[in-house]
Amino acid sequence: MRLILFDVDGTLIDSKAIIHESMRLTFQRWGYGEPSCEATRALIGLTLDTAIASLLSREVDDEILAMVSDYKDIYLQLSQQPEMQSLPFGGITAMVDRLARRSDVMLGLATGKSRRGVQKMLQTPHFSGRFTVSRSADDCPSKPHPAMVLECCDEAGVSPANTLVIGDTSFDMEMAMAARATGIGVAWGYHPTDRMLSAGACAVAHSSLALQKMVDDWLDGSSFDEAAEAAAFFQGVRAFQYA
Repeated sequence: MRLILFDVDGTLIDSKAIIHESMRLTFQRWGYGEPSCEATRALIGLTLDTAIASLLSREVDDEILAMVSDYKDIYLQLSQQPEMQSLPFGGITAMVDRLARRSDVMLGLATGKSRRGVQKMLQTPHFSGRFTVSRSADDCPSKPHPAMVLECCDEAGVSPANTLVIGDTSFDMEMAMAARATGIGVAWGYHPTDRMLSAGACAVAHSSLALQKMVDDWLDGSSFDEAAEAAAFFQGVRAFQYA
C-alpha cells in the first residue's frame, strides 16, 4: 500500500484571493500596515500563528493568537462571497478521482488550513469521500516540521518510505524530507520551482497531466529525474533538524 499526501492551498485549490484579503483585513483591524500580496503568498502553507508572526517579525504571542481568531472569522465571512470561492485547479479533481479508485493507494491531506477549513473542503463534491487521513494546523506543529506526515503515516499504517507528499511550497518539500518521504512540487502554487527543488523536491510538475505521470512513475517504482538523487542525498542531512 502507498500513501499520497496532498497540500491544499496552492496545490489542490486556488485560494490566494481569499487568503490575502483575510490577512489584509485582519492587519487593518489590528492597526498594522497591510501586508503585500507577495508577502502573504510567500507564507501560505504555514500555520496562521507562524505566518502572522513572520509578517510582523516577532514571536507568536497572545496578540497574534487573537489575530488568528479574527482571521478565521473574517475568512468565514468572505467565503460566502462568490468572488472569494476557492476552486480546484484544472485537472485536479479528475486526477484525485483516478487515484482514489486505485486499491493500492490511500490519499490524505497535510495542510496549514484549520480543521474547520479541512472539514468544509471535504464536504464539497470535488473532494468528498476521496481522502482517508488528514492533518491540519490544529493538529500538528507548522510545516516544515514532519509531524503531519508522520502522524498520517501512523494512522494509515504506511511507512514514510512508501509515502509521497505533493505540495506547492518549500515548506512542503522540507516537511517531506524531514519525514523521509518523497516530495513532488507543483508549479501553479505559491513558491517558485527553484525554491522547491532547493528544498528537496524530487521533481516539479507544471501541469496536472505532468503530475499524474510523475505520480504513476512513483507508484511504478520509476525515478523522476536527476533531482531525485540530490534529494536522496540531502534527505539524511536535513532530517535530524526535526528529530
